[in-house]
Amino acid sequence: MEKELEKQRQTDEYQSDIFPDDDDTPTDLTYPKTRIRLGLFMTVFGYFMFLLGARPGLFGLDRSRVIGFVQISVFLIGLAFIASGGYLTLNALWPEGKKTIAADIGLRLISTGYVISVFTAMADIFGLGSHPLPNVYFGPLQARGMEIGMGTIAAGFLLLIRYKRIKNHRAAAKNGAEASNKNDNPVVNEDLDAVCVD
Repeated sequence: MEKELEKQRQTDEYQSDIFPDDDDTPTDLTYPKTRIRLGLFMTVFGYFMFLLGARPGLFGLDRSRVIGFVQISVFLIGLAFIASGGYLTLNALWPEGKKTIAADIGLRLISTGYVISVFTAMADIFGLGSHPLPNVYFGPLQARGMEIGMGTIAAGFLLLIRYKRIKNHRAAAKNGAEASNKNDNPVVNEDLDAVCVD
């Protein structure tokens, strides 16, 4: 009788170490909510800034028939907020130091897409466009370059998404405990199998 009580006590201690009952234990499925909220806020704010620059008529601010320097600057700032907020949100879904190579490539694609967008939209300002500096005009070639840049940003976001979930600590600890106990202590393993059946 005393041996059975000792075995039960060892089993209970072992289970309490591996499977804590409190709900405050950290798991791999918890995310930093502040960073996610900040990233989503930046993305929505950037979207409205992008709309303000691209279509100021939606806000009753359209003053010219062509898209000039101010509008180009505003929608590029909006695109920067969209790219930064999207990156911040999607990066917060990854555990620290556990990003895949595809996610790292996604970050580089987001940055590259934004650089492509800036240099094609501001081609006249940089002296690469067909219009001289006082008459800045957002033409069809610049629009095509912006489309390519935004497509590159979108591809980067797709690569940065975390598709697979990591199992939480309880499931991983349970599987690891069962594997290690099969070799070490068969008596405790039998008790665990009897108690921990899902």
